Amino acid sequence: MVKRSRGALSTFTRKLKSKGRIGTTGIFKQFREGDRVVINVKPGHPGMPHPRYRGRHGVIVGEQGGSYVVEIKDGNMLKRLISRPVHLDAVQ
Repeated sequence: MVKRSRGALSTFTRKLKSKGRIGTTGIFKQFREGDRVVINVKPGHPGMPHPRYRGRHGVIVGEQGGSYVVEIKDGNMLKRLISRPVHLDAVQ
């Protein structure tokens, strides 16, 4: 038998028992302008940035509704991504 394709986003699935649930603290994280963050895509939540930016470091530039505008460097270009706080982790 041929293995069933599950689509492009199937690489972001995570097992609930091994990784745990995302609590309310992850959903309601607060950031300020100038904070450095890492883009860490969590499946099943809206406001997900494009998967190609997974693991990239950026700086919070502003807020847009319940999301944050993150500026990253992609090659020689500066790009702005809009992402929910669930998909962002602070850098120490």
